[in-house]
Amino acid sequence: MYRHQTTVTKRQVSQLLDFQFIDERANLVFIGPPGVGKTHLAIGIGQEAVEAGYKVLFITALALVEKLELAEIKGELKKQITTLQKFDLLIIDELGYLPMNRQARYNLFQLVNALYEYRSVIITTNKDFTAWGEFFADDNVAVPIVDRLIHHSHVFMLGGESYRLKHKREG
Repeated sequence: MYRHQTTVTKRQVSQLLDFQFIDERANLVFIGPPGVGKTHLAIGIGQEAVEAGYKVLFITALALVEKLELAEIKGELKKQITTLQKFDLLIIDELGYLPMNRQARYNLFQLVNALYEYRSVIITTNKDFTAWGEFFADDNVAVPIVDRLIHHSHVFMLGGESYRLKHKREG
C-alpha cells in the first residue's frame, strides 16, 4: 500500500490503519503531484476499513459533483447528501483536477458541511490548499470548504517520482 511512496512511512500508514481517524471523524488529505500514489494509498486504506467493518465509498470528485448536480436538478440534493452520510468514510479522489461551476461548488459545500464532524473524508489532490481557490473559482466558497476539511485532519504532502513515468522508462 505504501511501498512506492517514499514520503509516507510504513509507521504512518500503520497508525492510520487503527482507524482512530474514522472513530474521531477526522479527515485525511493526500496532496502531491500525479503518479506518486495518492489514490493507491487512499484505496488501500479504504479496503482495510471495509475489512474492519466500516462503510466506505470511493468516488472521483468529478463523479461526485455530477451525482450531486443530478440530485439537485431532481430536487433531491438533501436526500443524496443523507445517503452519502451513511458511509463512515468517503474517499474523494482527484479533487481539483477540473474547475467547478457555481452550483457544483455550492453542492459540494452542502455535502462537506453535512459531513463535518460527523463522518470522515479522504481527499486526494494535486493542488496545495493555497491553490484551491483556482478550481473552486471563488475563494468565498473555497475557504469554508477547506476550513471544514482541514479542521480535524491529517495532511500528508506526498512527493517523489511518478510511479507511471518511472515504469514507462524501465519498461
